[in-house]
Amino acid sequence: MRLFDSHNHLQSGRFGRSVGQIIGEMKDAGIEGCVVNATRERDWEKVADMARNFSGFIFPAYGVHPWFADTVEEGWETRLKEILEQDARATLGEIGLDAWVDTPRMDLQRELFLKQIGIAVATGRVATIHCLKAWKELFEVMDMMVEWPEKFLMHSFGGSIEVAERLAKKGAYFSFSGHFLHERKWKVLAMFRKLPQDRILLETDAPEMMPPAGYVTFRLEEGVNHPGNLGRIAEKFAEEMGAGMLERVEENGRELWGI
Repeated sequence: MRLFDSHNHLQSGRFGRSVGQIIGEMKDAGIEGCVVNATRERDWEKVADMARNFSGFIFPAYGVHPWFADTVEEGWETRLKEILEQDARATLGEIGLDAWVDTPRMDLQRELFLKQIGIAVATGRVATIHCLKAWKELFEVMDMMVEWPEKFLMHSFGGSIEVAERLAKKGAYFSFSGHFLHERKWKVLAMFRKLPQDRILLETDAPEMMPPAGYVTFRLEEGVNHPGNLGRIAEKFAEEMGAGMLERVEENGRELWGI
């Protein structure tokens, strides 16, 4: 069985050790690859270098996170298209909408998101979408778009089953992170049991989204999540979801990422 981390940020610099060491520890935990998501333009070349240095393990994703919608500079769209063209495996990410934060303003987030979704459509790439307390705004954007990416990932999805069903009709996949194993997040796990099993993936969002202490195999500084923790997260997820779930997740990863 092949474990694959569908969303992390190995370029973060918060891990306190080299990327090579982190990847070695991920392999020790049975993880055979991951999607590394940029969050702003200054990340793009870091992620590209990592994808070249660890080809076959790292799959790059380039985009601008809604928290950094006010950091883009003139010509960013052209540069995004160019870096996507350098690697046929590259996807759009992490992009999206976030009403949990006051800044950048939602109108600025929406404008940037619309343009990035347009690039995903034009280039035929999968998009990884962040959406926090902004489902209304997300569906408004979907209604505005004449075309939408054929496949996209709602990363660390914590919405309702009603939201999920609406997104699934548009081609959504949904990834589960270890953070949802906290007892206070039991409703998310219950919702994942209702999702179509052919649309479920696993992620760590490392260095974010710490799982409960019992599922932390690799300990870093306090509050820093190691992507190698996916091994224990996957075990617990399979226990909760039933026999054959991890094999199903592996198949879903091949379908979405082309791995």
